[in-house]
This record gives sequence, C-alpha cells and structure tokens, in this order.
Amino acid sequence: MTIERPEPSFRNTEVGMLRSYLDHFRGTIRLQASGLTDEQLDQTLGPSDLTLGGMLKHLAFVEDYWFSYNLLAREPSPPWDTAPWDDDADWDWHSAAGAPHAELDALLADAIVRSDACLDEALTADPELDRPVARPRDPAKGDTATVRWVLVHMVEEYARHAGHADLIRQSIDGATDV
Repeated sequence: MTIERPEPSFRNTEVGMLRSYLDHFRGTIRLQASGLTDEQLDQTLGPSDLTLGGMLKHLAFVEDYWFSYNLLAREPSPPWDTAPWDDDADWDWHSAAGAPHAELDALLADAIVRSDACLDEALTADPELDRPVARPRDPAKGDTATVRWVLVHMVEEYARHAGHADLIRQSIDGATDV
C-alpha cells in the first residue's frame, strides 16, 4: 500500500488552500500508521490511551460527521449509525482495538473519498464559504457552523492528531520522519 502525502500549495484559492492542507494532514496520519503491525497499532504512549488504530477510526468518524452528517444533513452511515455512543462516547477510539490495519486504513480512506464528494457537491450547489451547513448544531441559539468553519476545523483536527501520531509512532519504532 502506497500512501502519498501531498504538500500544501503555496498559491491557490481559499478553498484550494484549505483542501490542500487538509489533504496534507490526512496523508500524514495515514503515513504515521503505515508499515506497522496490527499489534503496533494498538500500542499506547502512557499515560494516554490513544492508539494509531483508534486515531484512524476516529478520523473516519469525524470525516463522515462533518462532511456528510452536518454539511449535507445526511443520516449517519455504517458503522456510525449503530455505534453504542450512549454506552461509550469514545466508541470510535475504543472499538478499533484489535482491528487489522488494512480495515482501519480502508475505513479512513473511504471516508475521505466520501467527504471530498460531499464537499464538492456542497460547493457546486453554492460556492459561498460563509453559508451555514445544512444541519445546525443548536438552532435555538442560532449556532450553526459555516462551510469555512468545517474546513478549518478539519485542518485543525488532523493537525492536532498528527502531533499525537508523531509521538505514538516514535514510541513504537523510533520513526521520526515518516
């Protein structure tokens, strides 16, 4: 499996710039998990319980949650639609334990493809980044994210977890330049 990490563009439209950073950090996370055994994906860096396997599944959920569920107001897709969120708010992280790397990476890669298609659909319908997403978070307060907010938030989400991934990966096999 070859995973590419594109470099963010120096010149681009606002959407193009945000998407290039998002793609860069998506690639970073997948690279940090590449080449490891399934058992290594379950390793933590104490005292945290974060794992690279859990991170792959969590980010697949976050992709679907923001781009499909919120941006386009679609119902959750499997496995998120039947996840026992009431029993475990961190089910996405915890349920990855013991799952094969290929399964977790495919879950994230597929979520990224769906997310990009959702974003393309939304921007084709209305390219305005300041427009609200289809599903308000708290309509009573008038709290609704914009398309711009979703893109910036996703860059932040991946960038934050890329730092975690760097530390976890280095603790597993010493790799510092993945």
